[in-house]
Amino acid sequence: MSQLSIQLEPLTIENFAEFGEVIGCAGHDFFHINEAHTERYHALVHTETDTAGKIGISIFRNIKTTTLPLQIDLLERHPIGSQAFIPMQGQKFLIVVAPNLNAEQPDPQRIRAFMSDGTQGVNYRAGTWHHPLLTFESPSDFAVIDRLGTGHNCDVFEFAEPVLIQE
Repeated sequence: MSQLSIQLEPLTIENFAEFGEVIGCAGHDFFHINEAHTERYHALVHTETDTAGKIGISIFRNIKTTTLPLQIDLLERHPIGSQAFIPMQGQKFLIVVAPNLNAEQPDPQRIRAFMSDGTQGVNYRAGTWHHPLLTFESPSDFAVIDRLGTGHNCDVFEFAEPVLIQE
């Protein structure tokens, strides 16, 4: 069996729409505030959680540098809450996602890979299969907005064979 190989795609609002939202100014409307000194890009994403959880803001510091090509062997999802990643230092990062094959696993044949330009973050919708944070610089800090609370909110799926991500 030959190894599955995924090509990087541009991270755009349209390309990423199936999995969540792109967090950034490009392609979004704004209105002026503060005597027209500021453009407000309002409500770019809507966080998702169940009634038992609350929304938390954290900083994730990634300490391992990613290089391409890269073999991955798992994806994870958070079934009851969305999860947003916003780069704090203008760093590019790799986003790997997949739609569901069924209720228990991602569809490995439909994995997609995107690269943030460093001004974009992403918000994974609740239940979206994605790879844990992958950065091209380390250490790299990210503001993370996600669900806090009790209840099962992390599924991990390991592939039988690694998947290759390349430029």
